[in-house]
Amino acid sequence: MKFLAIIGAVLATLVYLIEKNLDSFYIFETDHLHDLAKRAIATHGNDTRAIVNYISSELSGTAKLSNYMSKDEEWFFNNAGGAMGGMTILHASITEYLIIFGTAIGTEGHSGRHTADDYFHILTGEQWAYVPGEFEAEIYRPGDVHHLHRGDVKQYRMPESCFALEYARGWIPPMMFFGFADGLSSTLDVPTLWRMTYLTARELLGNLFIGKF
Repeated sequence: MKFLAIIGAVLATLVYLIEKNLDSFYIFETDHLHDLAKRAIATHGNDTRAIVNYISSELSGTAKLSNYMSKDEEWFFNNAGGAMGGMTILHASITEYLIIFGTAIGTEGHSGRHTADDYFHILTGEQWAYVPGEFEAEIYRPGDVHHLHRGDVKQYRMPESCFALEYARGWIPPMMFFGFADGLSSTLDVPTLWRMTYLTARELLGNLFIGKF
């Protein structure tokens, strides 16, 4: 018991120190990502494939980011909060993730209540969001950013085809429980769960190995 208490105290201290200095671990800038998304949309209009290529190419070609970016575009399904879509990881680490998420046919679900701020940059289509007590939907269109603040929760919907550049900054590992819950309790899609686990762990641990928390 004493050993467990010591381990717990050490981990609590470590988490506290990291929490106090989270900003020092971030490599992405929210203003830059918003500007990048808008430039990609202005250049390629509704061509989602070209927009994604534009974003990925610029980030991978940026000196301070290139070592931390995923080398390949590897798509897989994600079921979370009742919503289903496809995603590919551009970056994943302890304090940040950057993905492309979307669907060509629409979806709806629970946003989750997360330990990180989430910035959802709409690339094509629309995302709608609802907060209890409001009587009108929040509507986000290409070029807009839907900022879901850490600890907040919303209902959201992509009524038709919609793709976004999603950036989260804060504590990423606790978010994985939400990401895995539907697969473990509802879809039971083992191949998708394995692929998501493998790719996420590969990127997260790979970045940790080179010093990116």
